[in-house]
Amino acid sequence: MIDELDRAFDDDHDEDPRQELPPGEASRQRRRFSWLRSMLAMGLALVLLGALGIGAVVVYQKISGALGTPDWATSADGHEVQIEIKSGDTQAQIARTLKAAGVIASEKAFIEAGERNPDALRIQPGFYKMRTHMSAKDAVLRLLDLKNRIVNGITIPEGLSSFRVFKLLASKTGIPEADFKAAAEDPIALGVPDWWFNRTDDKKVARSVEGFLFPDTYEFAPNATADGILRVMVNRFLTVTGSMSFAETVPAQLGGIAPYEALIVASLAQAEAGNADDFGKVARVAYNRVYKRIPDLTCACFQFDVTVNYSRELAGKDPKPSSGLSHDELTDPKNPYGRNAEGMIPTPINNPGKAALEGAMEPPKGDWYYFVATDKQGHSAFSETFEEFCQDNEMAVKNKVLKQSSC
Repeated sequence: MIDELDRAFDDDHDEDPRQELPPGEASRQRRRFSWLRSMLAMGLALVLLGALGIGAVVVYQKISGALGTPDWATSADGHEVQIEIKSGDTQAQIARTLKAAGVIASEKAFIEAGERNPDALRIQPGFYKMRTHMSAKDAVLRLLDLKNRIVNGITIPEGLSSFRVFKLLASKTGIPEADFKAAAEDPIALGVPDWWFNRTDDKKVARSVEGFLFPDTYEFAPNATADGILRVMVNRFLTVTGSMSFAETVPAQLGGIAPYEALIVASLAQAEAGNADDFGKVARVAYNRVYKRIPDLTCACFQFDVTVNYSRELAGKDPKPSSGLSHDELTDPKNPYGRNAEGMIPTPINNPGKAALEGAMEPPKGDWYYFVATDKQGHSAFSETFEEFCQDNEMAVKNKVLKQSSC
């Protein structure tokens, strides 16, 4: 454009060279065109700078601190994403998770925002609804607001059989119960080490997930599968028993008994003890009956009704109260879970909690072979002889715990 003005100026003077301007007029015209040319150049420069300025503002709004710490400005064009904060995650690990999901512009920005907000140390593990392109400050605040936490907590009570666990999980997650049963068919694939199924007796190993689904409160991912859920529960079992040194302590404390056999006993204690104080004593009764048989006993067997009820669950039937079990059901010689089945039963009968595991791992010393609940708080009396057991039964009847004596 400036070149065109120059040409126009020249053209004005070349058009008719015979025309002469008054004195000083040519000089004034040149100054006027020079001023106009400068103004046009300045206007063009301002336009370019304005365009650059708008771009700079946009860039700053998108990612500020180009010369410092990159940080998004919270943007309405971000979309929702789900992220998981794992138990024990540090601020740096949370920052990596958010950066990978596109929530924040840089890990450093989140760490710095956390340093400015002491409440950031209270961020809880779990799944959260976040948005992409958030400022680090807003990301911290969103994680602290529990309304953004996806709550899908499922509590698995202690002492549930795997079949009842599957039913509960199916009702809470919407995953078909059949999917859990199918996933449970191979406990090794779910993470149970094969050495867990070693036994000290000559009985055939029956690999079952029973006993390995640790009772606890879990928060599963919204898109979790049956296989994934059971893996988490098995891993929790391994973590808890590992922290207890269960597998190392059992053979050392109990004369070479296998950890799997102690797990079976823990499940029996979980089912039979009416009070947590009695877990260890019930476990001792179980060990004595199988490994320290006395003449009073007709077999080296548990003679617990709960094992018979578990065999009903295996057959797809509902458990019954002890009074509802027939004599034939209780004493069926073909049932490896029967009252009089010799030795250790094939598998655990439920999934015991930590207290029952501790009771089976280090039971108190005692020559008890019998026990019966004697008060409504669930406490039991333990006895060495059948005669003592019958006396304890009379106490249970007197306290209206039993309708009639078992003797």
